[in-house]
Amino acid sequence: GETTDLRFYVGGRWRSSSSATDLGTISARSAVDYLLGLAESNDGKAGREAIFPATLADSVTIWPQLLRIARSDSRPRNVRQNATFWLGQIAEEPATRGLSELVGDDAQDREVRESAIFALSQRRDEGVPALIRVLRTSKDPELRKKALFWLANSRDPRALDLIEELLTKR
Repeated sequence: GETTDLRFYVGGRWRSSSSATDLGTISARSAVDYLLGLAESNDGKAGREAIFPATLADSVTIWPQLLRIARSDSRPRNVRQNATFWLGQIAEEPATRGLSELVGDDAQDREVRESAIFALSQRRDEGVPALIRVLRTSKDPELRKKALFWLANSRDPRALDLIEELLTKR
């Protein structure tokens, strides 16, 4: 009665199996609710792996649920990091704002905060200003170091201006 693993298909043909329960054709909203419900409640492999297929759902906004999972101390670190990674792939400004808040939350696990910095690095236009804020305001030298690394790799003129400023500062 417990989900222990997932197999999902988008397009193509489903191959039935005696070891899997076919949920049949369901709406995108129902699929997302089921999958993210697993991510919020299942501490095993299924909980961790449920996030990616949820991101494939069409016409469903999932970033608020991903952010809730990323912030949840009750979820295993690997589930929170996975939610943080996929949050960074979502092209919505509120997701970027949520990632910035996650980095700035000193109560959060450092590895989850580092995952949020990486996720921000994937958000080119919106992520660079957020990483610059981390570099300028974070009290944690490791987080500043990670932010600087990703800024340097961005090749964004705003990041290059900041690096020049830091190098010429006396």
